[in-house]
Amino acid sequence: MPPRKRPRPNETAMKMVGALVAAARVDKGMTQRTFAEALHMDIETVASIEQGRRTLMPNVAEKMDRVLGLPGLLTVAANKMPEVDMVPAWAEEYMEREREALALSWYDTLTVPGLLQTENYARAVLGCRVPFVGEEKIERQTAHRINRQQILTRLVPPTLSFIVWEAPLRDRIGGTDVYREQLRHLRACAARPTVSLQVLPLGVTAHAGLDGPFILLETPEFQHLAYSETQRRSFLVRDPNEVSILTQKYAMLRSQALNFAETQDLLDRLLGES
Repeated sequence: MPPRKRPRPNETAMKMVGALVAAARVDKGMTQRTFAEALHMDIETVASIEQGRRTLMPNVAEKMDRVLGLPGLLTVAANKMPEVDMVPAWAEEYMEREREALALSWYDTLTVPGLLQTENYARAVLGCRVPFVGEEKIERQTAHRINRQQILTRLVPPTLSFIVWEAPLRDRIGGTDVYREQLRHLRACAARPTVSLQVLPLGVTAHAGLDGPFILLETPEFQHLAYSETQRRSFLVRDPNEVSILTQKYAMLRSQALNFAETQDLLDRLLGES
């Protein structure tokens, strides 16, 4: 069955919100430079937001409202932006399941899992894709990825387990500053009561995940699913036998990975070396 057609994203929303920011700044009598300094941001970022080339994130909107003396207007605009659907049709069902999941178990080998990425790291990862898709699309994809992380702060968050190969924790995607920020964020995530983070170290003599990354998911109906991506395709696995095999792989990976304390020690060492 072909993927169902979805409405086109509203490509004018970012420009409209950017124009609101610029109008409020001018009304306050501030230049872009003084506005950026008050926000502790670089002027290029402010200019990109005002020109509609960069999505206004809710946390940035809150700062802007405070600086401009607005009663939460930009925060409302940022939170009510139409959801820009940058998800391929073949991954759409997984994203819907992820939003409501009771539990997620995520094994990754190439990058930090998306739910644990900082905004800058996510932008750098998405910018590595070939062919290059342009700054505007990268900003939309970044905003969508960060928005997915709202499940971490749900009233009742899902139970989350992550196993990450050590290699992406040593790659400096985005440069040293982005790398250090991402390591600090991982260290903070590892301290969350609903997050289990383990690193599968380099140099192991046994490895249950050589076939690549995958995710296990439990739905509110207690259905167990699995999800896997390749270069240009993904698979949502419903077959109980296949899900069972991946569940066994994940259990073995947990035994082969560093425990929680060892993982936190490794993150501390990497921070010290960076």
